[in-house]
Amino acid sequence: MVRMTDLPPPTQTSMANLECPVFTSTPFVSGPPLAKRRVAVVTSAGLMRRGERPFVSGDTDYRAIAAETPADQILMSHVSVNFDRTAFQRDINVVFPIERLRAMVAAGLVGSVAETHYSFMGASDPRGMEANARAVAGRLKADNVDAVLLTPV
Repeated sequence: MVRMTDLPPPTQTSMANLECPVFTSTPFVSGPPLAKRRVAVVTSAGLMRRGERPFVSGDTDYRAIAAETPADQILMSHVSVNFDRTAFQRDINVVFPIERLRAMVAAGLVGSVAETHYSFMGASDPRGMEANARAVAGRLKADNVDAVLLTPV
């Protein structure tokens, strides 16, 4: 990820002047120990399954990724020119740590892994994502997910 100081001055100014939403509530809740939780991954890495429509600039929708999707069938279509994809290309777990979650389940550290995980494209205005974020929250709830691992990119 590039540092603000490494960006061209006009880009620095543009990014520094972006509005930051204000939240009036705290969404965090307590729950069972991690060893009893069902965990899903939600990432802003712009991941998609091979053959799906790639993310484009300004996309506020999401892609559902089944837990059993092989790593070689998951592609990154993140549109930011400032994002270094090297780590993702070497190890998908950097942005989509499904194998690490499976290992944690096997070790008894996590209860179970969700059937479906979700990816947004992070280089978008978050205000436009609310309806889709609510839809994903509903899908997670329907899958009995009670913990989400957020991997921001």
